[in-house]
Amino acid sequence: MARQKPTHTPPRHATSGLGLAVGAAILITGITGIAFWLSYHHLHDVAARNGLGSSPARAWAWPAVLDLFYLAGELLILRASYLRSVDWWAIALTAVGALGSIGLNVAGVGEGAGDLEYVVAAVPPVAALLAFGALMRQLHVWFARRPETTQATPVVTVDRAPAEPAAEVPPMPPQPPALEQPEPARPALEEQRPERPAIRYSDPRCAVIRPLYDDGYRPTTSQMREALRPTYGRVSDSVIRGEIRAEIERHEPELAALPARPTPLHRAG
Repeated sequence: MARQKPTHTPPRHATSGLGLAVGAAILITGITGIAFWLSYHHLHDVAARNGLGSSPARAWAWPAVLDLFYLAGELLILRASYLRSVDWWAIALTAVGALGSIGLNVAGVGEGAGDLEYVVAAVPPVAALLAFGALMRQLHVWFARRPETTQATPVVTVDRAPAEPAAEVPPMPPQPPALEQPEPARPALEEQRPERPAIRYSDPRCAVIRPLYDDGYRPTTSQMREALRPTYGRVSDSVIRGEIRAEIERHEPELAALPARPTPLHRAG
């Protein structure tokens, strides 16, 4: 009969931390929604007073030109964080949307207003920027700490019944000794390569780069970049050299002493 070992239950402090994170996420989401609504409504009033008053539908749609740019940029930054890379285009979209929303909310107050009116107009877009950024930050941290996607195989023990005694076999007559066959000689060029030790990298991209060392050369930055592109998209050179290659050579220091890969020009010479 098979018995499966009991699963490990998470510690109490881990469960408490998860509850606090969920509570903070709910609170931040509420603040973000309220701040976006206030900012969007004020931008609608600005649009209605400046050329779109005769078309209510366009006056309500106009603020989305800025706010959706900001939301799209934040989601693209989150995607880059999941891939552990940097998307400068997404950062630029977020900056344009956020700064444009803040500037137009303040400018829409008009000239001659009191200082407090400018502050009131600036608070909703700034609060939306900070609250949504805090929510995205929590997701960035979660993506950075996520474990590698490996499935653990459950350990199963099987109780076996005692084996029955084997039936007695009559003795066989002695056989003549067999002639020893000489062991065939192995080719001299066939060498047994030592198996690579199993290494658990904290960055899964290391598993893509590690095979590039197998031909006896240290891979170049361009080769590592091209190897990562099909799965992880564009990864910056500083991350490739400073994080991915550094982690591989930290586990296997002898790889750092390999010669640099010769370029086609060197081979021709």
